[in-house]
Amino acid sequence: MRGKHEPVQLVCPKCRHRMIVYLPLANDEDLPICPECKQARMNIEELLDEGKSY
Repeated sequence: MRGKHEPVQLVCPKCRHRMIVYLPLANDEDLPICPECKQARMNIEELLDEGKSY
């Protein structure tokens, strides 16, 4: 069973900037706008539920 806050790796489809955040995954509108290019909404690339850290 998953917890309330999920660690996810996000990627910008335009500039490929990546970042790891903790999100309650309610819907796609919760995903942030890319902090680098400020033009695209970031996409979920990977759920980090196996204790990975970068």
